[in-house]
Amino acid sequence: MAVSQAGQAAQVSLAGEGGAPLRLHAALLFLAALLLFAALDATAKHLSAYLAVPLLVWARYLVHLVIMLMVVAPSMGRRLVVTGRPWLMSLRGLTLVAVTLLGQLALKTLPLAETTALIFVAPLLVALLAAPLLGEKVRLRTWLATIAGFVGVLLIARPGGSLFGPGVAYALGAALSYAAYQILTRKLAATEHPMRLLFYTALLGTLAMLPVVPVYWDGIWPTPTQSLLIISLGLYGGIGHFLLIRAFHATSASLLAPLIYTQLVWATLLGWLVFDHFPDLLTVVGMMVIGASGLSLAIRGPR
Repeated sequence: MAVSQAGQAAQVSLAGEGGAPLRLHAALLFLAALLLFAALDATAKHLSAYLAVPLLVWARYLVHLVIMLMVVAPSMGRRLVVTGRPWLMSLRGLTLVAVTLLGQLALKTLPLAETTALIFVAPLLVALLAAPLLGEKVRLRTWLATIAGFVGVLLIARPGGSLFGPGVAYALGAALSYAAYQILTRKLAATEHPMRLLFYTALLGTLAMLPVVPVYWDGIWPTPTQSLLIISLGLYGGIGHFLLIRAFHATSASLLAPLIYTQLVWATLLGWLVFDHFPDLLTVVGMMVIGASGLSLAIRGPR
């Protein structure tokens, strides 16, 4: 799922705050990247009506892997692959595969904006899991934000409502997987190069989904238009990653992190323009509650 891309880059940022023009430039790059990730989700949702989701996930990672091999590998060489923690890197890559697979399964049955909002509970889960897994102290503010975030989830996926069903379970599963992925990224960020982290996610995604291709492929090739859209999934992810890395090199993650919730705005607009769906009032309130809860944690200051 695209929401994970911004979180990954934020985890590996070591930049300072920079001057005002540099911060503005970084913010624009960051917002453009979030738009690309929302476009990736919208494209995947459209394609899921015609092609099996596991095939789309495999193709998305394959295109991303090819981009990295063409653009990054020539300059980094063995440094792109060699790591002292291969098992942890592999586990991290597989958790992102789970995020993408479960997220796209959710998008197949749920609207774009609602799916994005449900997966955005992941930062709240990270705040709670950081205590037992990373030894960080969980403050009262974190508990209150988490409780408020899950109230927002109930407003979106209210029992008896039109969205209550397997799609919600997929989205929340993606959120839990994304939380585990961020925890693993925190453990690895201090010792691993950002591009190596990106490469392993593309490599593991391609290899992990490869065995399912013969199972889900019915022998019918996608149309030229569908082929271009499939390629665009990797391009959206690859270009978005590039913009994110540039943004986080220009200024600190603590200044950019609150902007991540503009992806909810992009998702709502694309859901309305592409799929003619606009969330109802209670769903909008739930999305705002989740956004405000995460925002309260994101703006509490650099850590």
